[in-house]
Amino acid sequence: MNREEQFVITISRQFGTGGHEIGAELARRLNVKLLDKQILNEMAKKSRIVEEAMEKIEARNPLWRDDFTDFYRNYMSRAEYSGLEHDQTSHDLFEAQAETIRQIVEEESCVIVGRCGFHIFENHPNALKIFIHSSEDCRKRRIADKYGLDLRDAAAMVVDNDYSRELYTKTFTGKDWTDARNYDISLDVRTFGVNGAADFIMKCIE
Repeated sequence: MNREEQFVITISRQFGTGGHEIGAELARRLNVKLLDKQILNEMAKKSRIVEEAMEKIEARNPLWRDDFTDFYRNYMSRAEYSGLEHDQTSHDLFEAQAETIRQIVEEESCVIVGRCGFHIFENHPNALKIFIHSSEDCRKRRIADKYGLDLRDAAAMVVDNDYSRELYTKTFTGKDWTDARNYDISLDVRTFGVNGAADFIMKCIE
C-alpha cells in the first residue's frame, strides 16, 4: 500500500478481538476517516434506494440501525419471513451501501471496519485488507472484562456474533469470512493488544 496516494484499509475481525479499536487507532495515526456503523447514516443521506429499503425494514424492526447483522439473523428465523421479498430488499441495501462506500473512498483515504470491505475493494489498486483474529478463550475473556459478564455469557456472545458476521459475509459476497486468501494480512492479536497491533500494521505499511 502506497501512503503517498489515496488508499483504503479494510478491517475484518472476529468478535472480541478489539478490531474496531485497532481500526480507529490506525485511522487516528494515518489521519484519515474511519468508516464503521456510522456509514449507515451517510447512506441514508446519499442514496434514495437505501432510504426506501430502510423504511421498509424499519417498519417491521425498528432496531435495524443498531445492528444489521443481528437483525438479518433474527428476521430470517421469523415465521412470517418472506425469502424472496427480504432477500431482494437486503441485497439492494447491501449494494447501495457498497456503492456509497466506494464513493467516499474515491474522495479520500479511509479505514473501513467490517461491512465486507475486503470484498468491495478486492480489486482496488491501493488497498490493504486485514483480518484480525484470536483464540476463542482470549476473546471471551476480553468480552467478559469489557462488559462485566461471566465467561459463559461472554462465550455465547462470541459464538453468536461470529455467526452473524459469517452469515452476513456469506450471504452478500458468497465468500468464506475467515479465508486468509481474502486478505493481505491475517493477524492473531493474542499478545499484541490494540496499540501493539496498530504498531505492527503501521510497520507493514511503512
